Amino acid sequence: MQDPAEEAFAPAYVEAGDLPRIGGRLVFHVFAALAEFIRELIVQGTHEGLAAERTRRERIGRPPAMTEEQIRHARGLLTDSENTITSIAKLLGVSRTTLYKYVPELAAGRDSLVPSAHPWGPT
Repeated sequence: MQDPAEEAFAPAYVEAGDLPRIGGRLVFHVFAALAEFIRELIVQGTHEGLAAERTRRERIGRPPAMTEEQIRHARGLLTDSENTITSIAKLLGVSRTTLYKYVPELAAGRDSLVPSAHPWGPT
């Protein structure tokens, strides 16, 4: 019975008649060893790069879409009922989805952002 890995590699060459049994297994194992070696080099390089960034204290990954200042500005603009969420998002250069992500109170509704005139809530 053939190894499943050999079955996956061999059919293209068997159909052409270029894969003698012993020589073909040798070629397959050489290619498999080279592929594994290259994969390990890539993994090692990735780990070294991440470690170097951590030692430099650089941010790893995508930078945040909004700064703290932009978030405060958005919250301030949202207290005015004339400003729409779409217009605020355009003003800040972000999408509405990003605005909802960084200002989670929006999911509860704009009323949660506007301070009421009465301590017990609107009448």
